[in-house]
Amino acid sequence: THPTLRARKEFQAPVTKRHLEAEVAHCVGGVLSPLLANIALSELDEHFAETWQSYGSDYQRTARRRRGLPMCRLIRYADDWVVMVSGTRQHAEALRAEAAAVLAPMGLRLSEAKTQVVHIDEGFDFLGWHIQRRRKRGTDRNVVYTYPSKKALASIVDKVRAITGRSKHRHLSDLLRQLNAVLRGWCAYFRHGVSAATFGYLDEYSWHRVTRWLRKRHPRVPWASLFRRFLPGKRPTEDGISLFQPQKVPVVRYRYRGRNIPTPWTPIPAAVG
Repeated sequence: THPTLRARKEFQAPVTKRHLEAEVAHCVGGVLSPLLANIALSELDEHFAETWQSYGSDYQRTARRRRGLPMCRLIRYADDWVVMVSGTRQHAEALRAEAAAVLAPMGLRLSEAKTQVVHIDEGFDFLGWHIQRRRKRGTDRNVVYTYPSKKALASIVDKVRAITGRSKHRHLSDLLRQLNAVLRGWCAYFRHGVSAATFGYLDEYSWHRVTRWLRKRHPRVPWASLFRRFLPGKRPTEDGISLFQPQKVPVVRYRYRGRNIPTPWTPIPAAVG
């Protein structure tokens, strides 16, 4: 029997013979990982939903905040979550211990390396974004901004470098087709934030990587000839495919969604029948 098939057969043993910890570790990063995280962390959702409801009405929550009492709200996506706290650092530390107590009966624990208590003025990374409160330019107001995180930018830069560093692309059109898909998807995700400067940098970096690939692909052709043939309008182009321009992606911030997306705190109207 082929080793791969044997390992797969052993992994598909009956449930009573499976090692749960090994199987959960195997699915991390797979398609089942977000589903299992949603199932396991539903207890956390319910706990913080009950906490939020205990604060009472909007008026009662406002009065509570004025008295300096802590308030919190959970934001979660699969196994990535953040608790927003209105209060002191001591209140946040207490909520951290509270969340750990909720997870403990399920055999889960908080990662010491990834779990942090930070002030919104310091900023933090969440789902690829860097979220930080800063003073709005030209005013005395403090506003919360969302930027593409440095880690997210480094990730897309590595992908562009890997794609443009391959010699297997026979034609420029093949390279552009693969590179454009990566750039278009990344920009579509980060277009709803303070991303204009980041898009400009990514545009310039991609242009230089593609032109560098062209010069390596045609080492004996003068740059002037390459420019006339492959860069009409100063954009790398072949067979009707041009290099995607992140700099021209429109940035749309502060989309008002109201109650369009259901949450544990959104009241569901009773059916009329």
